[in-house]
Amino acid sequence: MEKKILLTDCPDAKGLIAKITNICYKHQLNIIKNDEFVDHEQGRFFMRTELEGRFNDETLLADLDDTLPQGAERRLVKAENKRIVILVTKEAHCLGDILMKRYAGALNLEIAAVIGNYDTLAELTGKFDIPFHTVSHDGVDRAEHERQVRAIIDSYAPDYVVLAKYMRVLTPDFVKAYPRKIINIHHSFLPAFIGARPYLQAFNRGVKIIGATAHFVTDDLDEGPIIEQDVTHVDHTFTADDMAKAGRDVEKSVLSRALGLVLAERVFVHGNKTVVFK
Repeated sequence: MEKKILLTDCPDAKGLIAKITNICYKHQLNIIKNDEFVDHEQGRFFMRTELEGRFNDETLLADLDDTLPQGAERRLVKAENKRIVILVTKEAHCLGDILMKRYAGALNLEIAAVIGNYDTLAELTGKFDIPFHTVSHDGVDRAEHERQVRAIIDSYAPDYVVLAKYMRVLTPDFVKAYPRKIINIHHSFLPAFIGARPYLQAFNRGVKIIGATAHFVTDDLDEGPIIEQDVTHVDHTFTADDMAKAGRDVEKSVLSRALGLVLAERVFVHGNKTVVFK
């Protein structure tokens, strides 16, 4: 018996849940779990269906195409671990959290490799027997550096690329090579505190909430579809270093949760927004 996930994204219409589930019944597939949502403003229907049974993918999808409204998108994916490649610079908290959660079985994924523009995190990565590649940006232009990074990524054929505090802006060509496949984490001070040392800027301004956002990467810097967000409260007793520490805790937690949602096929992207089934 196989387990697969049917993902349906289409214009809303009457009776869609019944039509889809009836097709699953016709194919003698057992529905383990079903989630659905209607975006009434956009007139769009989203449904995630966990299935178990013996699959004839081509026939099942053909039956769906005959039934769903014009403009429908549907995918049938295996319920299995996904492969990721992680890009890093020097900060260890997000990478370390993913490594530990993968080791403990809290994240169902395969970390194919870690790539850094410094070798700072090579030792940490090596403790988990995961390949680490250093691709220095010193002395090479951005296009050549990205070409080298992409060559390594492509050699592992990952499902997703994760920016775990990778402190370099990606070019449109790089983003275009992995559409809706690059996941980033950043602090949620944007656009208020842009540039170096955002937590010091926040401390000087006396903020009371620190947050983080995980999102898909697009050509619009830090403005791609949001997957997950969270905040933590701070007060006047926090130093700038205390705020940075609290921020790192939120960042690693948000990134790990976002990864879990994406890799479990719980995230639909529509335009610049997401539908997330938790």
